[in-house]
Amino acid sequence: MTTNNIMKINRIAVGWRIRWWLRKVGACRVVPIIYALGVAGGLLLATGCKQPPGGADAHAGHEHGGGGEESAHVKGGICQEHQVPEGACGICNPDKIAALKPGEALQLRLASGTSAEVAGVKTTKVGDGMVADSIECYAEFGFDLNHFAQVAAPVGGVIQEVCADLGTKVLDKQPVARIWSAQIAEAVAKAVLTHQTLEREQKLRAQQVTAEKTLQEAQAAHRAACQSLHTFGFTEARIDELSRKPEEMVLLDACAPFAGEITGRMAVRGALVEAGKPLFTLTDRAVMWADLAIPEAALARLKTGLVVELTVDSLPERKFEGKLSWISAELDETTRLVRARAEVPNPDGMLKARMFAKARVLTTSAASALFVVPSAIQRIDGKPFIFVKLESDLFDARAVRVGARAGEAWIIAEGLKAGEEVATEHAFALKSQLLISRLGAGCADD
Repeated sequence: MTTNNIMKINRIAVGWRIRWWLRKVGACRVVPIIYALGVAGGLLLATGCKQPPGGADAHAGHEHGGGGEESAHVKGGICQEHQVPEGACGICNPDKIAALKPGEALQLRLASGTSAEVAGVKTTKVGDGMVADSIECYAEFGFDLNHFAQVAAPVGGVIQEVCADLGTKVLDKQPVARIWSAQIAEAVAKAVLTHQTLEREQKLRAQQVTAEKTLQEAQAAHRAACQSLHTFGFTEARIDELSRKPEEMVLLDACAPFAGEITGRMAVRGALVEAGKPLFTLTDRAVMWADLAIPEAALARLKTGLVVELTVDSLPERKFEGKLSWISAELDETTRLVRARAEVPNPDGMLKARMFAKARVLTTSAASALFVVPSAIQRIDGKPFIFVKLESDLFDARAVRVGARAGEAWIIAEGLKAGEEVATEHAFALKSQLLISRLGAGCADD
């Protein structure tokens, strides 16, 4: 059989197989198939079927060892057309691809050492580094509610002075507003009056003018009057001072319960406020809370105390680290996500409430791992493969096991070794060349 006849038979076989594929996959997938054929075309123009030694007629014996004897196509267990072991030739044995386990491979021989370059294939050595298994999710920062407070008006009255503003850093017990209250004025007047009565009774008792019972009644009345002022923070010294200045306007201080930053202000000078009305919000931003939304599938790996790494778009060069402190007891009925909280140190105050962040919950300790870019991973029959460069015109189509994503790369859990050179750009061209034999463009007798 001449070479022209063989090529004619090949074209007929390819035509029949293409028509069969079109009927099988339907019109919606015709374009991707044609694209795949086009990508591989550049390689096929160069590869074809190499002529084995002996001229065109020698190709007629291409039987892949049929009948238990070596043919002209296979000598010494080597595929003469592709110059690789016959059992490992990916073009001659496309049906073996689906059975490969991670670490196993079939070989792909190109027409020449420049075929990959012509197709735009670029390779990179496999990188390695330390990585921990993690759960990736999104988060939103908020204030630490254990260090968040509302400074409220202790009594109803009129705000006479505002001592703090938004962003003001205040100390513990520092006054932030001063209020005049009729209730306080009445209580002070009563305390002053009972104080004066007590002093008079003490003098009269010393002169044996009044009875001991009268003195005791004056003492009890004064203690009761002072007690009401004590509840508003007045000390004995301050009460004694007011008793000596009965005409002085008495103002009650609204004080910060702890040191922090004023993050909200509702107080306005001259405003009439009721007891308990919020005047300020006070926050200590040394620690922020990050509210995480974690997929239900990751719950088995979650526990409190795990390290959480967070990044925000406004500070891409920084990585913030905290610890998981709380996991919700229920899932969101709409999103099917579970809420969790991480406490994140914020010593320089760069983190703000309501900032969005990308979070990684580290579920295992760091270990050495291999990384590849997403474009290096090609899927064949639903299984991940990576093309490993052996020679300029020879690649391993190697099955791998893909681990978790690590930033912009994927971890390869099994199937690669550090330092191996893999196709990272236009690896799809190699995949197409490997699979094109399924359409009859492999060996002449397939």
